[in-house]
Amino acid sequence: MSKQLLIATRSKGKKREIRVILEDLPYVLRFLDETGILESREEALLEHAETFEGNARRKAQYFAKQIGGAAAADDSGIEVFALGGLPGVRSRRFAMVDAPPDEQDQANNDELLKRMDGLPEERRRARYRCVVAFVPRPDAAAVTFEGTCTGIILKTPKGSGGFGYDPLFHSDDLDKSFGDASAEEKHAVSHRGRAFRAFAEWLRQNPL
Repeated sequence: MSKQLLIATRSKGKKREIRVILEDLPYVLRFLDETGILESREEALLEHAETFEGNARRKAQYFAKQIGGAAAADDSGIEVFALGGLPGVRSRRFAMVDAPPDEQDQANNDELLKRMDGLPEERRRARYRCVVAFVPRPDAAAVTFEGTCTGIILKTPKGSGGFGYDPLFHSDDLDKSFGDASAEEKHAVSHRGRAFRAFAEWLRQNPL
């Protein structure tokens, strides 16, 4: 029987992407909505670290203890250089709106465009960052993997693919927005694709 690997996320968008990125691993991937672990106030407080790495480590360690086994978690977001790195670790909660995911994405995009109003293209540089933390057992230290990709923030959204800030992020690698890119194109160059592929390669060298 194949061993199970918990990917500790409740995001439908992340789940969809990670399942494809890790499809070649010889493990059964499980996500939080498949475990019966209900979202709690304690869980909601996990993402209050000041770095992507800190948030990812806290989530992986917490859920490894919850299940008594291996768990991986990521934290990711977009950093706009002209805004001093904002939204950064606050990317998902940038607009401070408590709403369903699609409405929250729209509010965050609107907030980002408002803060960047009037900035010329040369000051709209940004990067997506993702840090994956993996805890092989509850008493083990976390191993981390990072991926980044660069681009510019568009003045108007383009495309309806992806999620989050994807329609506003014009990728240097693809010369199109992540919203206009196919899933395969995005996974090949995205911050999450790069971080999780590095994690997958490590797992092949250090199997469960």
